[in-house]
Amino acid sequence: MTADSAKPVDISSPINGLSARVGSNLSLSTSPSVIYYTSPASKETSRWPRNTAAAVAKQLKPFATEDIKILLLENVNETGRDILAAQGYQVEFLKTSLPEDELIHRIRDVHVIGIRSKTQLTARVLAEAKNLIVIGCFCIGTNQVDVQFAAKHGIAVFNSPFSNSRSVAELVIAEIIVLARQLGDRSAELHRGTWNKVSNGCWEIRGKTLGIIGYGHIGSQLSVLAEAMGMTVLFYDAVNLMALGTAKQVPTLAALLQGADFVTCHVPESPETSNMIGSTQFEQMKNGSYLINASRGSVIDMPALVDAMRSGKLAGAALDVYPAEPGGNGDYFTNQLNMWAEDLRSLKNIILTPHIGGSTEEAQSAIGVEVSEALVRYVNEGATLGAVNMPEVNLRSLTMDEPNHVRVIYIHHNVPGVLRKGELATWTVETRNLT
Repeated sequence: MTADSAKPVDISSPINGLSARVGSNLSLSTSPSVIYYTSPASKETSRWPRNTAAAVAKQLKPFATEDIKILLLENVNETGRDILAAQGYQVEFLKTSLPEDELIHRIRDVHVIGIRSKTQLTARVLAEAKNLIVIGCFCIGTNQVDVQFAAKHGIAVFNSPFSNSRSVAELVIAEIIVLARQLGDRSAELHRGTWNKVSNGCWEIRGKTLGIIGYGHIGSQLSVLAEAMGMTVLFYDAVNLMALGTAKQVPTLAALLQGADFVTCHVPESPETSNMIGSTQFEQMKNGSYLINASRGSVIDMPALVDAMRSGKLAGAALDVYPAEPGGNGDYFTNQLNMWAEDLRSLKNIILTPHIGGSTEEAQSAIGVEVSEALVRYVNEGATLGAVNMPEVNLRSLTMDEPNHVRVIYIHHNVPGVLRKGELATWTVETRNLT
């Protein structure tokens, strides 16, 4: 929204306290003359200038950037930290996640928090975040955040849905080859001093069929890579999608399981995907087939997987995610964490990795840039482009011909007359309803 006022504004809503005070410093900060953004409507990551004509910086923000406090957890990539620090924000950086009680203490005074997959921003935590206006998830998933609670309290949530897709797809291709050749077992044996040269049960992947469950950003990239390796690709998705290359969509999960030599999961965590691969599904798979999961740990019924491996139904499996994961590095993958963990570790031809699908230098750098730029746009301009829990608003930049204009974002329930009850009632306001 745009408001005609030369004065800075304190944004506060009388409706359930949904909006937050951005800052009380009366000095105005300046914005860059050229601002870039990434469109979530496209899989491309190119950035286009929104305003290339502006030659002189214009005062846009009714607050001083040094008043904005940011807390970054879980070793957010340096590229993201640099972008935020360059704005003049107060940036506190920690390499680890925090226990809930300490997180509650730390989050009370911050306006922005950046996390990865381990930090849990529950309703209890967010209820204490009185100044919080935006959350940045420096990863694909947002299931670690109570996004509905955040939306109801005017807190935008951003993530990075594209940046690590290639890294995950490459990991899956590597695991397919490692499983087909039993490389994990042969390497472990030789590390123990045992020479065990065998070919029985070892295969080329050329000519084999890959079944992809979930044909999104990762699944579709994986499809292209697999075909380049000479594989036939089937995929199953809840919606009809355009296949890339010669991949073929099948109508049911059972059809995919019955036709694939390798099955790989790339679905979000939801009630519909919880234990979607269990005893029934393992029975539908080919004898001697392989299972890979680099999506969410809740997707696989783990005791059923152990049984399928021990019975020989599956010839191998690769897991990068688990129902419960440690909060930090260390000797924590035991039965105290998951009751079946030690049974899983005892199996042959199974690859266990610690949720590293997107852990490459390239992916983490791209994620740092993508999420940090989204946070800057939201804090400085109120642009919600790419937010997972709010409608998208991305207004044009103000110009030097509008010296008495300032832009704010005013978040409220969709209730008639809400603006008349707030401080904006005395302004001439151009609004766009956010809920």
